[in-house]
Amino acid sequence: MLANSLIALDREHYVHPVSAYRAHEAKGATVLESARGMFLRDSTGHELIDAFAGLWCVNIGYGHESVVEAAAAQMRKLPYATGYFGFASEPAIRLAAKLAEISPPGLSRVFFSQGGSDAVDSAIRLITHYHNATGRPSKKQFIALEKGYHGSSSTGAGMTALAVFHRNFDLPRANQHHIPSPYPYRNPAGADDASVIASSVAALRAKVEELGVDNVAAFFCEPIQGSGGVIVPPVGWLRAMRETARELDILFLADEVITGFGRTGPMFACDAEGVTPDVMTIAKGLTAGYVPMGAVLLSEDVYAGIADGAPPETTIGHGYTYSGHPVSAAVGLEVIRLYESGILANGQIVGRQFEAGLSRLAAHPLVGEARARGMLGGLELVSDKRRKTAFAADAKLAEKLAAHGYRNGIIFRAFPDGTIGLAPALSCTPEEMDLLLGRLRKTLDDTLAEPDIRAVMRG
Repeated sequence: MLANSLIALDREHYVHPVSAYRAHEAKGATVLESARGMFLRDSTGHELIDAFAGLWCVNIGYGHESVVEAAAAQMRKLPYATGYFGFASEPAIRLAAKLAEISPPGLSRVFFSQGGSDAVDSAIRLITHYHNATGRPSKKQFIALEKGYHGSSSTGAGMTALAVFHRNFDLPRANQHHIPSPYPYRNPAGADDASVIASSVAALRAKVEELGVDNVAAFFCEPIQGSGGVIVPPVGWLRAMRETARELDILFLADEVITGFGRTGPMFACDAEGVTPDVMTIAKGLTAGYVPMGAVLLSEDVYAGIADGAPPETTIGHGYTYSGHPVSAAVGLEVIRLYESGILANGQIVGRQFEAGLSRLAAHPLVGEARARGMLGGLELVSDKRRKTAFAADAKLAEKLAAHGYRNGIIFRAFPDGTIGLAPALSCTPEEMDLLLGRLRKTLDDTLAEPDIRAVMRG
């Protein structure tokens, strides 16, 4: 089918996620046609280096035949198996065991979802059940971070703290609360590590005191905030928040949907600080985006609290048709094998090149701050470096960045606040990383050359 025919059909029928519906119809879709390694090709033949791994997820790069073969073989053998009624499939069982093996110690139980959003919803349901089953029914209040992202489902979007996910959706709910994010660049208490950590700990304590310790169910956080602008807290922050949650007798949930599977260096971001959460959500890198899948990992204590909270024959009423889908599980097993056979180590090596490259870009006139950990990074753009002045909405900076990036052959996430989000595949070679960084610099230069951008620059 011709590309223009597809674009017309898209306008008429395809409701795109997180988009401005009428603006999208006016502009039309960019139809992606094929991919290999770090590169995508659209229907016009234009080639782009993918600096965002699809949507933070294609961690192994595109086109691994062994993953395709794993999916095809499972489809031929057993394309679907329910987890209801006591049934299971070998791939789902083996993947659950593998995740328990590689995750932070103590996360021994795995509930499979279809992605990150329903993993968060599942976690909220299971945490609620846990507190009810263990005789603490008043624990219904949930706390998360400002600028945090925990999916866009009907419940999880309230834990998300980004206005676009709340507007006209009647969110957040009355039992969903937020505290300031650990944002060194814009932390009023100071950018030094100790001040950022102390500020977050104090904010969590104050919010729990305000709500009442007997009323708070859990604290949710991303080890590094992704969709809020790739906000990288100081080393030690995650451990401090975990210890504070334990002291306050509230559950600690680490949302590793973006940060999991080597994105920040180790297999999970929690590993870097030796943190074991009570609950952990994962998705994206679990199958590297090749097929949908997510999961909730539970500590044995949380699982036992649910399992033993009623007579043994009592059904726990939570599940999905596609929980533990055998094809997705087979893909997940193969993707983890690829991580362990070299891609994880490659990401750690090239991640140092990525961090250094972003650090050099901090000198660019547009860049207020460059931040990264492993293969997850962001550039926050400002019109005045000294005052850290963000661009006004009418500058349409995100649109300009995306347009120049496309012309220069690079895809990244251009956030509305002027931050560029980056998440290259862990399989990226040093040569590809040089190309990526070069195209990124060219995109910054081209954006700076726009007359209306230059007109508002200061300093």
